[in-house]
Amino acid sequence: MQALVPERPERPRFDGRALLEALAVALLVTVAVTLASSFLPDKYVASAVGFTFLGGAWWLVLSHDDAKVAHYGLAFGGLVLPGKLDLRRLLGEFARALAWALAFAAITFVPFWFGWRWWWRAGEHFQLHLDSSFANEALGQLLIIALPEEAFYRGYLQTRLDDALPYRVRILGAEVTPGLLVASVIFAVGHFATIRVAPRLAVFFPALVFGWLRARTGGVGASILFHAACNMFSMILGRGYGVY
Repeated sequence: MQALVPERPERPRFDGRALLEALAVALLVTVAVTLASSFLPDKYVASAVGFTFLGGAWWLVLSHDDAKVAHYGLAFGGLVLPGKLDLRRLLGEFARALAWALAFAAITFVPFWFGWRWWWRAGEHFQLHLDSSFANEALGQLLIIALPEEAFYRGYLQTRLDDALPYRVRILGAEVTPGLLVASVIFAVGHFATIRVAPRLAVFFPALVFGWLRARTGGVGASILFHAACNMFSMILGRGYGVY
């Protein structure tokens, strides 16, 4: 009797078409936001860039069927899906995303503070500025900056790159692919293209965390909240030390 030979698991397949699509879309969006930042009045730039990212995410993902929206991590607890809203699911996913964001803030903000002070040569004196505009600025960082960027870079782009480069490795409980690195590089290049100063490229490092959160949680909620928190913390430090 011939012994049965177990079948080898099928190796992940490289998808060149998906890779070309992701890179082409990233190039077009980067050019669009660069032009917006170069030619529009300053007061309109953030809104124009945000709408560009959201428009790309809507056209490429949110205008399609529910399964695709969920695959790209943009279901937001069912908030953007048709049908009756499951409030328990929505609140549960929000609480989970918030917990992840707060956990990473607790881990990273203190070392970031020391690194920030060293980089900017900030003195010892710090004065907290929390005026009436703080809430509006926090909401703006969440809805105009973090949400559009994460919907595009971690929702569409990283997922599409994951589909194209499906060679996975487990890092701290998250299955990640080279797509996380590529999306983070494109994220940093996009920031440099809109404001051409070298320190802008440093956003590559928090982008790695945003991408890991996307992979670990299955959605972009945690990365949105942590992204907005990082921006607000940097703003608080800049104003508190009188640097910017």
